[in-house]
Amino acid sequence: MTPENEAATRYFSAITAALSGLEVFMRDDRSPLYRHGIVAKIVAEYIARLDNSFSCWRNRLGFMETFRISRAESGFPVFQNVLELENDRRQADTRLANIPLADELREEMADFILRHKEFPEALQKSMAERLYLEGVRSETTFGPFTLAQTAKVSVNPKTGRPYYLVHWAAFDGSANLPLVYMVTVEDSSEEMIRQLVDRNGKLNDKVDIPLPVEGLLNPELAHRFDDFTEKNSAYTLSPATIAVNLDKDFEPLHPKQLRRVVLGPFYSAGITENNSTVSEVLAKVRKPENAWLLTWTIQEVYSKAEKPGRKGLFSSEKTTQEFFIDTDDLEAARQGVSSYEKHALIPHEAYQALYAAGEAQKIFSGYKVHILSKGQVISDV
Repeated sequence: MTPENEAATRYFSAITAALSGLEVFMRDDRSPLYRHGIVAKIVAEYIARLDNSFSCWRNRLGFMETFRISRAESGFPVFQNVLELENDRRQADTRLANIPLADELREEMADFILRHKEFPEALQKSMAERLYLEGVRSETTFGPFTLAQTAKVSVNPKTGRPYYLVHWAAFDGSANLPLVYMVTVEDSSEEMIRQLVDRNGKLNDKVDIPLPVEGLLNPELAHRFDDFTEKNSAYTLSPATIAVNLDKDFEPLHPKQLRRVVLGPFYSAGITENNSTVSEVLAKVRKPENAWLLTWTIQEVYSKAEKPGRKGLFSSEKTTQEFFIDTDDLEAARQGVSSYEKHALIPHEAYQALYAAGEAQKIFSGYKVHILSKGQVISDV
């Protein structure tokens, strides 16, 4: 095994362990995030997509020699890998038609070994490509942009408007970070109110809504909403900016809360260079599969009040939201959020190494730390 392949194997083992641990954390009813219920469930679904992407990338190494990650920054694959995965997914059927079936390849490989007493490298690459393309075609991966879904519908008893919880995701091409978005938005469209709200101001139980619904529930705005989210999902845009843009661009939509989950940075011993102190300590961890640290940030911005619109003879103003930014917290103000939470997930062995080196308190300052031990996650350490 070449040093490059050995490093790639270590990286994939570490990131797979990290994502599996994060999924355990999201689905654990003792998790601090589980109190949000559907939020943790939605994030877990995107983590599963990301995990599928890494499974495909690992198979891709069987016939492609290079795989680049953002070593000095996010610790995640560079955006080009995400684009190539999406492109390969679209071409999978065409390419598979030109590769022999798996059973045929196995027979050819066995025959080649018997006749030539050598390992059939070309056939092995064809097999790896077939397995990769079959995986890309069948698995739901984390693409450059994932269209919105409506996950929940209810009615605000104070305003009498239906509201939706809508989520989508993007892999930011500049920061090389996976981003998950969720917005709670009220809809004042007359047609949607008529359909969804009964005489008692509650959700009309006679309307069958097969959740999750692809796109925004309001069909008249769904395509425009998709366009908006694709253009307003960059990491450089603050949650407040995205919420204000949404409020401004859609007259009948009233965003009440917007969350963004930023996955990363990811730190892996001997691979990433995004924090020298962390790298030095992780390098001392005995088992390579435990020499990693995954961080993520949950950002939230919410409306503290609604400014009523007005309709005049010569001009009119739409109803607008007043979003709360915690200016008493300099970091919250910098991020453009009402609040934020920084989390870190780390294997028990790696945490012990950081603690023994006297670095744990400094590294985890401001973080909620979660320790992965024997398939379980221990929080509040």
